[in-house]
Amino acid sequence: MTGRECTLNEFEGKKVLVLGLARSGLAAARLLKQLGADVTVTESRPPEQIKEYEMLTAMGVRVLPQTAEVFEEDFYKVVKNPGINGNLWFVKRLRERGIPVITEIELAFCVCAPQHFIGVTGTNGKTTTCSLLYEILARAFPGKAHLTGNIGVALCDTVLEYDLLHNAGHYIVLEISNFQLLDIDKFRPQAAAVINLAPDHIDFMGSEDNYYRSKCRIYENMTENDIFLKNADDPILADYTSRLPVRAKTVTFSTHGEADVWADEENIYAFGERLMEIKDVKIVGRHNIQNVLVAAGLALGVGAPAPDVAAAVGAFKGVEHRIEFVREVNGVKYYNDSKGTNVDATVTAVNAFRAPVILLAGGYEKQLSFEPLKALLPKIKQVIGYGACGPRLIEELTGGKGLLTPDLPAALDEAVKCACPGDVVLLSPTTSSFDQYSCFEERGDHFKSLVNNL
Repeated sequence: MTGRECTLNEFEGKKVLVLGLARSGLAAARLLKQLGADVTVTESRPPEQIKEYEMLTAMGVRVLPQTAEVFEEDFYKVVKNPGINGNLWFVKRLRERGIPVITEIELAFCVCAPQHFIGVTGTNGKTTTCSLLYEILARAFPGKAHLTGNIGVALCDTVLEYDLLHNAGHYIVLEISNFQLLDIDKFRPQAAAVINLAPDHIDFMGSEDNYYRSKCRIYENMTENDIFLKNADDPILADYTSRLPVRAKTVTFSTHGEADVWADEENIYAFGERLMEIKDVKIVGRHNIQNVLVAAGLALGVGAPAPDVAAAVGAFKGVEHRIEFVREVNGVKYYNDSKGTNVDATVTAVNAFRAPVILLAGGYEKQLSFEPLKALLPKIKQVIGYGACGPRLIEELTGGKGLLTPDLPAALDEAVKCACPGDVVLLSPTTSSFDQYSCFEERGDHFKSLVNNL
């Protein structure tokens, strides 16, 4: 088990600044108040637009604008919302003054009692893997498994809800984004995996190298007593683990050949034993077999019995917005993969189908290359682009032969017109939603509503 890197009274009476609210900032403020800290929150929004404003002030939290004088105050530590770019002037100024800037995950990890922390990162597959891993551990250790992190529940809130400041020995499944890993210090999972590495978030990180290095931070504090699951099929990860060595015990997984945890076309094996048959896995696509291998390897690594692993995998039906079947209309099947927020995710989604695919793609412009998708054009019946990056997508991916539409409803209208029985209409945007939606969930929900109204 890991955790409890500081005493419970470390923050008592100390001035702590929380940069940005959102889900993680609000959770951090709550936990800091529980720990007796003097908490200040800075927000870019005016008070009348902060729905938690009255609640925070009633708790004794100062809520201030992001003005220069705030960042000249003396703070013991700063907890930064992962969505705030570390290159912004006020973050740089706080660091120049020698004030430690940490993440909400780092805060929660350091103050809670020792737990079984299992961290999962990677470019694609995190949410499915973590959701399945949680189902396994909930079956194996009833009442002691929790799913948290980037999946939508802040770790600080989980610590408060289950009093993990005092209750030890729980199994904490953490989905971790690279943004959450940027400002860790002592965070150390007992077991961890980088599922895969592919280009993403270059607009935020500045380069692919910065992005890949941030992902590898998940294992930088691990020791020989911990377990790291390594993707034996990923050449990018092989390169980075050679440059940034892993000190933990390494367990390999592969969908291409034998490894510690691996799969052929018929069975899944773990540590020399057959775990289960592939036909018993309900989630579609070879990429989901990879997700099963990671979840199974991590669960077995922290002590879950093999029968519980196999039973949970066999019962798992997938996660919303991840190649989610929506409806069949006139022989055409519609799938929602709104979580496909990078090109590699869309490649994975298209490869999950043997039927002709009508691809709906577009959204916020992240300047990602569409080159990896070109090899799949023979199995894509039509590309329909929309949103901010739609014009570039249609030009660079299809040479102008795709259909360009202004938004998702118009894209779906065009898909319905050109679809024939046996086709698949797939929303897999290749990018984030922020040009027209607040999040990928909103985009996916809108798509499902449109499909259900056909």
